[in-house]
Amino acid sequence: MPRFGNPSRHEAAPTSNPVDAALVGSGLSRLAKMKSVRGQSTASPDSPLVIAGKPAVSPDREQHGMASPEVLTALRRRLAEAEETIRAIRSGEVDVVVVTAKQGIQMFTLEGAEHTYRALIESMNEGALTLTADKTILYANRSFARMVKCPLEQITGSSFRRFLSIPDQALLRPHMKQAAHAGSKMQVMLHAGDGSLLPAQISVREMARDSSDRVTIGMVVTDMTEARRNEEQLRALTQRVVQVQETERSRVALELHDNITQQLCAILFCSQALADSLSAREGAAKTEAVKLRTMLGETAAEVERISHNLRSSVLEHLGLAAVMRDTTAEFTDRTGIPVHLDCVKLARRLPADTELALYRILEEALKNVEQHARARHVTVGLAMEGDTLNLTIKDDGKGFDTDPKMPRRQGQGGLGLLGMRERAGYVGGVLTVKSASDGGTVIEVRIPLPGGTAAAA
Repeated sequence: MPRFGNPSRHEAAPTSNPVDAALVGSGLSRLAKMKSVRGQSTASPDSPLVIAGKPAVSPDREQHGMASPEVLTALRRRLAEAEETIRAIRSGEVDVVVVTAKQGIQMFTLEGAEHTYRALIESMNEGALTLTADKTILYANRSFARMVKCPLEQITGSSFRRFLSIPDQALLRPHMKQAAHAGSKMQVMLHAGDGSLLPAQISVREMARDSSDRVTIGMVVTDMTEARRNEEQLRALTQRVVQVQETERSRVALELHDNITQQLCAILFCSQALADSLSAREGAAKTEAVKLRTMLGETAAEVERISHNLRSSVLEHLGLAAVMRDTTAEFTDRTGIPVHLDCVKLARRLPADTELALYRILEEALKNVEQHARARHVTVGLAMEGDTLNLTIKDDGKGFDTDPKMPRRQGQGGLGLLGMRERAGYVGGVLTVKSASDGGTVIEVRIPLPGGTAAAA
């Protein structure tokens, strides 16, 4: 029976077992030495006890039922060895006891030693297998048979490769090699017996090498169908939240433009009229009126900028390239940081969701540069590679740790890296980040596009 870890503690077999009889009954007079190792315990017989070439018990002491100190010491040693062997059996460290007796070598398998392992493995929800180095299946539990929808007798002795696609077979090779040093995990699609595909995660670990250096590999297979379904539901829910957020952005932007900005403009005209009505003799009041007019003008401009960022009319009417030029120019005017824009000319408009995702990612990346990077220069590029659109934002400022477990330089607000990755994922793309503490940051988004969206000549 293959082993999948240390056995749980179990009681020793009843004393009717030959091994227990030797240990617990008259074994002390028959066992001169017993050693316990994982999977084996050995014992050698001893003829009537002789120590240092002399009888252990002198005739006088034997006649009076007394033992010499040497005998007591030997008996204590044997008793300690026997107790250690019993402890090893009870703790599950011994599966088989080998006893060298007068009638020759005898091997005793402890009652129930294999049953505990098999019951544990067969009760698992995960599939459990042992393989040879060439991926031949030596053992598989019933859970794996249910996963791949094949009779168990057709699985044992077959190759595990039969359940993998060609790409997954290639990916498995390095994981099998890595299993010799440390556990390894990978995601695969299992080909079931009825032709269906099952998303699964396999964990691979080398279990043992025998005397001829043959390797046994242990594998646990986890059905990821439910996990994938939960991920899809979470992704759909998050996408819906973003859609609602964009709808709310549009509503607020419209309110700001149609109401707040108009009211501010009306107040601005009134303040201008007030400043004009004041004579030169009322110099102090006129100065304050001019300041008020200036502040109102700046406030109206800021509200208009916020409204524009919430819902870009340039993106809606002119497309991605135009809004990228508008956004980078506004960023340079506001921060003084020069931006080099290299934007490919597309043959036709991208899908609205794709344009919006790339625009929001660019916005967030530039905001991070402004707030955290301390950059002197930014480069933004939009290029086509076959049917894939690439957006790249690169700065020469202060980098950060891209480990998702570490705090990020974005701080608490905004989309951050997670939000940008989600935006890219919504439209089928992938976002990668490369950053160094003194080498700046490069954010790259790759999005596959439908045919016919190639760059114009």
